[in-house]
This record gives sequence, structure tokens and C-alpha cells, in this order.
Amino acid sequence: MRSLILHNEKAGFSSDAIYMFVRSITHPGDSCEFRSLSDGWNAEDAFKDAEEFDQVVISGGDGTAASLLYAAKDKDLNVCVFPSGTANLFFSNLGNSPEPAAVARACRIGRTFDCDLGGISWADPQGQEHHCGFTLMTGSGFDASLMRAAVPNKKAMGESAYFLAAFDNSHPPVVTFTIELDDQTVVREGIACIVANCAMIQGDIEIMPDCRLDDGLLDVIVLETNDAVGLLRPLLFGLIDHHGANLGRPRLERFRTKRVHVSSSKPIPLQIDGDALDYEISQFSARVLPERVSVIVDSFSPYYPQDHDDLEPRFPGSEIEAFPHS
Repeated sequence: MRSLILHNEKAGFSSDAIYMFVRSITHPGDSCEFRSLSDGWNAEDAFKDAEEFDQVVISGGDGTAASLLYAAKDKDLNVCVFPSGTANLFFSNLGNSPEPAAVARACRIGRTFDCDLGGISWADPQGQEHHCGFTLMTGSGFDASLMRAAVPNKKAMGESAYFLAAFDNSHPPVVTFTIELDDQTVVREGIACIVANCAMIQGDIEIMPDCRLDDGLLDVIVLETNDAVGLLRPLLFGLIDHHGANLGRPRLERFRTKRVHVSSSKPIPLQIDGDALDYEISQFSARVLPERVSVIVDSFSPYYPQDHDDLEPRFPGSEIEAFPHS
């Protein structure tokens, strides 16, 4: 088995978990090439020879995963995401076991699903067009302000930096969003407009139910409250009802679409998979890219292909237990 590992050492807290993974995945006769991404790394360059390997392992946070998965779209390869960042929400959405030995075992078994990606485009204040991909969600308004405000404390505080930023900005401004969907145009007032490929956040709470990485749709979510503390209500509901099937999500409105164009009544911040731009925008467009990358999953994942249970592992050695009995 030939593995390529692309590791972003600057993502999240320092950890040696990725090196434990390398030891677990490499068996006699295997080859494993470990590349630490340099400053100013380019995702396309990182994947230039990726198809020469049996699989590529992406090690980093959500921003790293988003950039590299977008570069992997339409390539003939299997991709494993290893959680090395601060929040690792994409990995949480996959539902795989996070232990290094378990991730290595999933790679050897080789079960995958075809994952949707999102594509977003916008213009900067100078009028230059920009395009990139996202795996989870992009948003304009309050959520992007939180991402930007959390940056100075994220390395030291981790996920707590986002909650601190929320209470420092307890009354965000309300703007008017004009949202052009596949079949209608709607106008709403709110503090943020989020476009989600999948909408599970920390604590396994789904912002909206039935939002999946393989449904071929984007979920457009408008946050209607002008009180950041008021957002605790849907979050508290989420602690009781993780999937939102029984209690719903008050103060949130959802639309489903394949393409969307969002305009705001004034320039506001924009974030893409948790990374905020350093300037503000007044409009952006997003579209779903269905089934663009084969992502490795294990039997804990809701995306695990149940009809493949009777197939042999792709590579030998997966019979070694990830959680051996003492």
C-alpha cells in the first residue's frame, strides 16, 4: 500500500497523533511518504502527483481539509481526513473513530463514499474575482465576525475562543439579505446568512436536520435574531435534540437549493469553513459540486456503505484490531 500524507503542522494544537497514525498504517512492504506543508502552500501543487498513490491522507484542520479536498475533486483517488486541527468539524461530520489506529484500519479496509463539495465565488473591494471550495459551510455576517474575532485566541483557547468572541459581540447588526435560489428569490432580515454543505457543529449538534454530505444540495440558513445571547436558545435545544427532529431550530430559517446568490444591504464579513476574509463583501455565489471526491469512512460513520460489508478489505492487515482487548 502506497500512502501520501499531507500534514499542516500549523493547524490547531501541537500533537504527535499523526505520527502514531504513520506507525499504525505502515506494514512490511508498504511505502508512506510524509510531506509537511510549507508556508504559503498551494493545494493544487500538493496534489500534483497524488494519483500515483493508493490513498492520500489530509492531516490538519477544517481549512486545510477544505483546500485539499477541493484540489482532489474529480481525481481518481481515495482521500482520508485525519483530525489535527482546532475543531475538526469536517471529521466530526464524517463520524469516523478519531483514534490513530482506527483511522489507519479504515484506510486499509478502504470503504469510501462520494462526498459533495461546495464552490463559492465573490469579488473583493477592488473588484477582483475569487473562487474556492468549501466542505462544511460558508457564511456572511455574524458567524464570519466570530471567526475573525476568534483568530487571536484560537491557538491558545481552541473552540472556547468562538464563545468568547460571541459574548464580546452580543448585539450584532441586522442586515437585509436578498437570496436567489433555484426556484425563488426571498428577502430576509437577519444577522447572518450561512450556506451549508453539512451543518453539524461542536457537540454533534445539527444546525438543521437532514443536512448531509451526499444529498446533492446546499442548505441556506438565515439567523434571524439580533441578540447573540438569543442564539443560545437553538443551541440549548440542540443539546436536548441533536438532530432537530422534535424541537426544531427557533430563530433559524432554512432553504434548500443547488445554487444560490446572496446579496446583503451593506458590506459584511465572509467566512469559508471557519477562515474569515480580512475584508468585507456585499454579495457571493455558491453551488454544490455533487459526488466530487471519494472519502474514506469506517463502520461508525453514517456514510459507511452497508452493501459493502461482505467485501474483502482493500489491503491486507486490517484484521489487526484498532481497539484490542486487554
